[in-house]
Amino acid sequence: MMMSSQVASVSDGLPQAQGPAAPNDSPRKRFSGVAPPAALIFFVLVFAGGAIVTLDHKENLSILQLRPREMVVSETETRAPTSEVQETETRAPTSEVQEAGTGAAAGGVQRAELAGSSICENQCRPSGSEPLPKGIVQDKSNFEMEPLGGNPERRAAVARPAKSLLAIPVGIKQKAVVDKLVSKFPGDRFTVMLFHYDGKMDGWRELGWSDRAIHVAAKDQTKWWFGKRFLHPDMVAEYEYIFLWDEDIEVDGFDPIRYLRIIRREHLEISQPALDHRSQIHHRLTLRARKGQVHRRFYKTRGGGRCDDNSTGPPCTGWVEMMVPVFSRAAWRCAWHMIQNDLIYAWGLDFKLGYCAGGDRRLAVGIVDSEYVLHRGIPTLGDGGGKPAAKRSSTATDRLAVRQRSYTELQIFNRRWKAAAEGDVCWTDPYP
Repeated sequence: MMMSSQVASVSDGLPQAQGPAAPNDSPRKRFSGVAPPAALIFFVLVFAGGAIVTLDHKENLSILQLRPREMVVSETETRAPTSEVQETETRAPTSEVQEAGTGAAAGGVQRAELAGSSICENQCRPSGSEPLPKGIVQDKSNFEMEPLGGNPERRAAVARPAKSLLAIPVGIKQKAVVDKLVSKFPGDRFTVMLFHYDGKMDGWRELGWSDRAIHVAAKDQTKWWFGKRFLHPDMVAEYEYIFLWDEDIEVDGFDPIRYLRIIRREHLEISQPALDHRSQIHHRLTLRARKGQVHRRFYKTRGGGRCDDNSTGPPCTGWVEMMVPVFSRAAWRCAWHMIQNDLIYAWGLDFKLGYCAGGDRRLAVGIVDSEYVLHRGIPTLGDGGGKPAAKRSSTATDRLAVRQRSYTELQIFNRRWKAAAEGDVCWTDPYP
């Protein structure tokens, strides 16, 4: 009875839903009236969620208990990261790899695989040697004479000093001058090659060095004609330097061994000995300087064609004349390709030699002053081949023809160079 009265009193104290709230009802009374039902709903939801989680856990546990223990363990142990699986699959014992390689080599499989691979396709072989095994090919040679007997391999095993090549066009009338010139070059350091433009070789046999020289004869041909045909870069590749000199050169002030030391030290790819002041001088750059061992430029402050520190090319710097040039083997390989087959005087070639210097021509081309020569300037080609005085008029005509052709060749060479430079889209002129 007491409980009923309490409930009744509480319900009597609640506001009626249909009527408006009394003005004196406070917010605390309204909240206390709503809180008990909301709390009840919250506890019901929590209880239901806990029951669901418990049932799911029991279900999973029962499944694990029903599965065989071996299956669970094996699945756990065999599951590994993908990288480990790949590494395990590709890893093989070293002995197995070696045995497989040995078997392939024995059966010729490895050779067959290499033959069709890019290793063989990309091999650079000399043209024409493709049918031969690479090890038997010798694509370079020299002018060294071999004895008729003995073991050539034993002879090749003996260390010999590096040699250079001295090549000179000669006529029998200049025999004394040439003899003095060649005698200055020691035989163990230089190979000598004579181009007989008059066709007369027998008159040289009496000279002591003649038997070790290479003699080539062709009537009325020039130094550059011989050089293009008999000094192919592969034939002279074993020589450190190539001296391609005229015959009318006096060498009283020249030592070839000292000259080699200087051009090596100065890194001169193209050079020449300076010309003595008594020489026939064509360009002041090649005139011997009074001081120093080497010069690479000269200065001209008056008149036309001035040369100063801002000059970058011939005839102020980066240039030698064609009477006594000296080439490194690399520079000669380049210059040989530039010599034209039909332009036998090579006029114009000297102004382009700097392109073959392998770098800045202002540094790699120079004149050696401490080792100098005298250029006598004797005309030999077109002199009638030693005709008697009664035929000197025809000799003068021949000399005039030589001079005219030289100028014509200069024009032809310059025209060819210009056309080649404009036509080669893959080439960039380093000296525009």
